[in-house]
Amino acid sequence: MEPNSTAGGAEEEHHGNYSPNPSAEAPPGKHAVSEALEEVQEELIEHQPLEQEDLNFEKWKPKPKPKRTLHEKAGDVKTYLWNAETREFMGRTGHSWFLIILFYTALYAFLAAMFGACMWCLMLSISPYHPTHNDRVMPPGMTMSPQLDGHYEIAFNASDRKSWKKYAKLMEEQLRPYNDAVQEQRNIQCPQDVYFMQDEQGESAERKACQFKRSWLGECSGLQDPHFGFSQGKPCILLRMNRILGYLPGQGTPVNVTCGVKKGAPESLGELQFFPKSIFNLMYYPYYGKLRHVNYTAPVVAVRFNGLQYDTHIVVKCKLNGKGIINDSPTDRFLGSVSFSFDVGA
Repeated sequence: MEPNSTAGGAEEEHHGNYSPNPSAEAPPGKHAVSEALEEVQEELIEHQPLEQEDLNFEKWKPKPKPKRTLHEKAGDVKTYLWNAETREFMGRTGHSWFLIILFYTALYAFLAAMFGACMWCLMLSISPYHPTHNDRVMPPGMTMSPQLDGHYEIAFNASDRKSWKKYAKLMEEQLRPYNDAVQEQRNIQCPQDVYFMQDEQGESAERKACQFKRSWLGECSGLQDPHFGFSQGKPCILLRMNRILGYLPGQGTPVNVTCGVKKGAPESLGELQFFPKSIFNLMYYPYYGKLRHVNYTAPVVAVRFNGLQYDTHIVVKCKLNGKGIINDSPTDRFLGSVSFSFDVGA
């Protein structure tokens, strides 16, 4: 019977593929139980008390490195400087050194070129003859000479040549450019009491300067008395007004100079003489700067103290007086005035 034979064949085929290994298709519950048992065992192991060997922390400390000898250190340095195996100098090959030198050369060349270009652009906007921006011109200051090492103190004995020789030497050095022969050779005679304006000339053209002769200083010129009065106890000093480019002092009226006692008895100062006058003449202004006013010699006012009281400390203040002049600034003691002291002995 064919139907039976077909069914029997199917059963035989099914039994032929049957595998008797029970682990091939184990129930999934057994795997979960085995994994849970392994986790419990691991936790028990972690919570077990430490053995005595585990409490010995000395064995956990890192072992000290053996000390290197000087010869070994020298060998390391030698290898660092030149490694013959890798052919490296100070840790770099020749190709690496070439690239890094090329990089920094290009970098600094670029920075130098950029700095030079910035300076070039800046110099194009700046004139060497006058300030580019000059919104506010300060009034002039005042200085005196002789002064030693910046000290405005004159102390000497008239009978002691060594005590005043240094002052006479400084006066001679200060007045040397004012010698008559030098002034006649370099500078010109100018009309007095008017400004010597030369603005119509080109910016870079050299300006002429007016003469200021040494002989005009009379008894303080050093020509009649080479000791400038120090040997007689009647010293001379020189007063200058600071040069300011383009400044016109006095606003058309000459600026004059006065001197008085600042500290001490007024009668201790005595008689004063001013040479050539007690004013700064207008013909020496304006000043055009050292590049254009090459032979310019600043005017001076010489003051001779004829009646200084001996063995008395006197503080003298000389100041400028005129339109636009400030001589009483509480913060700048040289603005429009100058103070100095005398200690003269017989």
